[in-house]
Amino acid sequence: MGKFILKTDSEKKIINIELEGTFSNEDGLKSIQAYQQTVNPITPSEYALQIDCRKLNVTAPDVVPLLEGCFVMFKADGFEKVSLTLENNPILKMQLARLGRKAGLENLEITSTAQV
Repeated sequence: MGKFILKTDSEKKIINIELEGTFSNEDGLKSIQAYQQTVNPITPSEYALQIDCRKLNVTAPDVVPLLEGCFVMFKADGFEKVSLTLENNPILKMQLARLGRKAGLENLEITSTAQV
């Protein structure tokens, strides 16, 4: 089961999203609804989007279209910058980078952290 936490830091103009586990289509749809409720009252172009993927598992093939839709949504919302933080997981990094390119998300930055 996938879990997500959304937090808006209005002072620093950052939206933080924490993702954990393996997302099903249902989990993904719930997270998209929560994301839209968080983003609607703000002007995304004034904000950075920081997504913590360190506890996220590689996405199953049947859920990939939903994840790709999220990247398209981030691009459409026009965030100043979109940052993803991962553990040292080359497969997940390749998957997310490919989806970001496919969605045309040019301001995407992916950072890998070594496990401590």
